[in-house]
Amino acid sequence: MQGHIIITGSTGVIGVELAKKLILRGERVVLFVRSPESAAQKIPGAADYVHWDSDMERGDWTGFVNGAKAVIHLAGKPLLESRWSEEHKTECYNSRILSTRHLVSAIAGASEKPQVFISASAIGYYGSFSSCGDTPELSESAKEGSDFLAKICFDWEKEALEAEKTGVRLVLLRTGIVLSTKGGMLQKMITPFRFFLGGPIGSGLQCISWIHVDDEIACILEALDNAAYRGPINAVTPHHVSMNEFATELGAVLGRPSLLQVPKPVVQLLMGEGGEYAVKGQTVNPAFLQKQGFVFSYPKLSDALEDLIGNSK
Repeated sequence: MQGHIIITGSTGVIGVELAKKLILRGERVVLFVRSPESAAQKIPGAADYVHWDSDMERGDWTGFVNGAKAVIHLAGKPLLESRWSEEHKTECYNSRILSTRHLVSAIAGASEKPQVFISASAIGYYGSFSSCGDTPELSESAKEGSDFLAKICFDWEKEALEAEKTGVRLVLLRTGIVLSTKGGMLQKMITPFRFFLGGPIGSGLQCISWIHVDDEIACILEALDNAAYRGPINAVTPHHVSMNEFATELGAVLGRPSLLQVPKPVVQLLMGEGGEYAVKGQTVNPAFLQKQGFVFSYPKLSDALEDLIGNSK
């Protein structure tokens, strides 16, 4: 097979939408997945469904890297989906570091290398802060943070950077909070609001650097097609908001009040150490995207929420 696009993490919120979009535009998409049968039901129309997991150093999957147009690496165990333990933290770390290492090794060994390697990262790279005033806006040139999430992102990108030595164009996609009604923070907040139990999480002062899932997909497609896209790219809108503002906007779109704050101790009780990160945020700006003239379809939170919630009914 030649000229195909490989996607890992294709059954996640971003991966599903990206795969469907690429298939719709006529690309031959190869999905690296744990369960080919399940992926085929969830995302019909791919050119192939290949068994792959983050700890698979070698296997039949390596042959598909040769001659690929692109490798888009989105896989990683969800960080905040369950209570944190040392085991959970290790699994989250290894799922990102090892999978990236193995993919880069396969790229290095390919006789015909991909044109581009798009490797997921996150704005957690910059560290987490308690309120919007704790730090100035962070562009791609900002230094890495020092907490656990920052370490994951730094080491994750360090593995991906090895791909540049093979001559492959590398994009490090530092994604913020992706808004979707099919998963993530927004989906979790909608249900309490519908029952008049919604409100901000934590102090409400933390910054939410966010992006509509459609703009996230558009950013990935631009990185795929445009050779000017390389290095770290902050995938967030220019208009970050505080958690208080986010909850107020969400309540307005749903026609519900934003009254019941979820205090930090409750979040920590439910999530353990992970709760510390759930009540913090980052003040990030999309400097690279703005320089390239990227046009956001949903730069304002109210428009993004109205679109997502309106289309989910």
